[in-house]
This record gives sequence, structure tokens and C-alpha cells, in this order.
Amino acid sequence: MKKHFWVWIVILIFMSSFAFAQQYDAGVQGRVIIATDKTSGGHPIKYPKSDKGKVTAMEVVIAPGAETGWHKHPVPVYAYVLAGELSVLMEDGQQLQFKQGDAIIEVVDVQHNGINKGKAPVRLIVFYTGVVDVPNVIRSDKP
Repeated sequence: MKKHFWVWIVILIFMSSFAFAQQYDAGVQGRVIIATDKTSGGHPIKYPKSDKGKVTAMEVVIAPGAETGWHKHPVPVYAYVLAGELSVLMEDGQQLQFKQGDAIIEVVDVQHNGINKGKAPVRLIVFYTGVVDVPNVIRSDKP
């Protein structure tokens, strides 16, 4: 029975990929960059409960040697690293590393600080999936 279950899962995954490709012209391709139910810090992804959703898309550039400063996000935040390498120091001392081409599923309600330790600017595209009248970023002192 288990063998048949996994065969059907593989078939469904293949058909889903095929269906995506069939929805567009032959010149359009899709590539999953990340698919997860956890933030980059390992916490479960949670969405705000509101009927006043707000999405903000930004380009963020962090100069060599610069830091974002300690902050947290009360809303889910997703980023894609266009260029450079970013170190993110978490309040518990954990350090995460991201490079060009990486997707970042940011932590929610956890203090962190983004640091560009490299010699080139870090360029990110950042998507805040927030709520009207709720800030996307809350700055703070070191945790």
C-alpha cells in the first residue's frame, strides 16, 4: 500500500510541474527557488489574521561594512538576494549566511541584524506581507 502511495505522489508532482508549463507559452519557464513551512531561523511560518492585508515590495541595498541594525518584523517577510553576501545575526547568537540567488524566509517577532561583511553591496528584493497600519519593521537596541 505504501509503495502505491509514493508512486501517486511522484505522479502528482510531475503532473503539477507539467501543468505549470502548459499554462504558458513555450518560452516561459518556472523554477522553484525555495518551498518551506519554516523561516530561515527554523520557526514555523505564521500569517497575520486580518482583512486589511498589505504587500510592500522593496529593493534594499546594504553597503560593504553596513548593518541593518537590530530589528524585528511583526509580519512575514521574504527576500531574494540579487547580489552580494549577507550575514544575519539572530538574538540567540545563531548566524545565518545568504548569497546571491538565495531566498530568505525571515523570522517573525525575533530580533536580528543583517550585516554586509563583504566588499560588494548586498542587493535584496524584499516582500513584506503585512497589514494596514502595522509597521513592517520595528527597530530596537541589541537584544
